[in-house]
Amino acid sequence: MQKLLEQATAATQQENWSLVNQYLRQLVENDKYTQVSIKAKQETQNLLKLGLQVLEQGDFQARWDVAKMLPRLGENAILPLRTIVEDEQADLEQRWFALRILAEFQTPEVVTTFVSLLDSHQDENLSAIATNALVSWGESSIPVLSNLLVQPELRCLVTKALGQIHHAKVITPLLTVVKDEDVEVRTAAIGALSHFRDHRIIPVLIAALQDYAAPVRKEAIIALGLRAKPDFCSHLIPLLHDLNLQVCQQAAIALGRIETDTAADGLFTVLQLSTTPTPLKITIIQTLGWMETAASLQYLQQVLWVCSLEVALEIVRTLGRIKAENLQPIAAKILVNFFNSGHPTTKNSAIKQALAHTWGQLASADALPVLEHMQTDTNKSVKLHAIAALKRLSSLKTY
Repeated sequence: MQKLLEQATAATQQENWSLVNQYLRQLVENDKYTQVSIKAKQETQNLLKLGLQVLEQGDFQARWDVAKMLPRLGENAILPLRTIVEDEQADLEQRWFALRILAEFQTPEVVTTFVSLLDSHQDENLSAIATNALVSWGESSIPVLSNLLVQPELRCLVTKALGQIHHAKVITPLLTVVKDEDVEVRTAAIGALSHFRDHRIIPVLIAALQDYAAPVRKEAIIALGLRAKPDFCSHLIPLLHDLNLQVCQQAAIALGRIETDTAADGLFTVLQLSTTPTPLKITIIQTLGWMETAASLQYLQQVLWVCSLEVALEIVRTLGRIKAENLQPIAAKILVNFFNSGHPTTKNSAIKQALAHTWGQLASADALPVLEHMQTDTNKSVKLHAIAALKRLSSLKTY
């Protein structure tokens, strides 16, 4: 082993850092050089000295490789690594690697180093590593992070870090920043609180629906949608008229999760309005389809007769995704009646293709005569879709 150490030392003099790492790997992985057996031995210091030289002078790949080995040398590595991290004049990449290595050690002095780094507003990449390490340590880092919330410059980063720790102890500190001046902080706090069930959270979420910032309103809607309580309808329905499209769409999705007649009525009312933008109409149509109730299908039927081609296409496709066996025949019959009515929209090839595909998905025997008629359509694509649907019907023996 002494020979390997001498060879590694010689390689450092030649600045052959790749070779140094090869020798180090052999030395570190040898049973004699475990953290327990060499903790107090001079050999440890020799290996550590070599590793730190690679970290100081090597290229990125050499540093990457040695960073995997230094933690094996145990807590002896902590002090010199802290020295590198705290040296603002040191090479930034070297500090970055030193910090990554330190993240392997969850000791009081390392926690202190990471907190100090955040507190001193260092490079963003270094702060991110420190934050991620604190997050990975879980519950034990919550008090440290919570104390940092009093600093406006760190509040956003710390709030996001707390949001990644899935432990109930983060609720209290997060509640202190839900009305912060920074929109990003409020958004992160509301989003993080959505993962917890606590009596203090729902009033905060409802209040956040009135926030002037759309991202905050959106996060609050998502959180309430995950809880899906009928009482939330009165708070969510007005947001279908929000000035921000994404907020409107998220409100529609949240109402769809609630699956009550009140929720469906609110969605249908907005769907009928000529002023409702098409993207929102499409979201509402999809949501009514997900609800899979007789009432939601009835609403889709009513809109089908008075809507644009784009909206009609979405209704047809949505009805084809109905999974409830008792509702599939109803969905198929709605479309058969629509096609047989001679409505102008039914002359469109894209609509006919969508109808054929949907009837195949629904395995509807009621659609058999229409599909057989479509086999003679002048549009080749319509003809192929009809044939495919008939084959599916035949394979399922639905008639």
